[in-house]
Amino acid sequence: DPADSKHPLSIKILDSVRGSPAPNVPVKLYKEAADGSWELLNSNRASANGELHELTTKEQFITGVYKIELDTASYWKKLGLNPFHHHVDVVFTANDSGYRHYSITVFLSTFSYSTAAVVSEPVE
Repeated sequence: DPADSKHPLSIKILDSVRGSPAPNVPVKLYKEAADGSWELLNSNRASANGELHELTTKEQFITGVYKIELDTASYWKKLGLNPFHHHVDVVFTANDSGYRHYSITVFLSTFSYSTAAVVSEPVE
């Protein structure tokens, strides 16, 4: 995907209950500070096809520990469902072996979630 090559972090959110993308899920990106606290870098919503590519830039996405927080409760409640998990956190180390591209997929259901990641060399 050409959009993936421009952005160091791509997120795809899938609704495992309905077998479709999960649109408009609020997402926040944090970076762990030296004192262990979390610094908010950006927030946005997934697109209509459950994707989000523009949370960070190559310049901002330096070596460190990052957290992606998905507000899953608001997504499920809009569908009239009462979820067990109110949010999903994906915490990962980035760029410890040099600059990479991260594609993270999150599979949601009302009582569970799972994630998968593909870490690859950037395409210039």
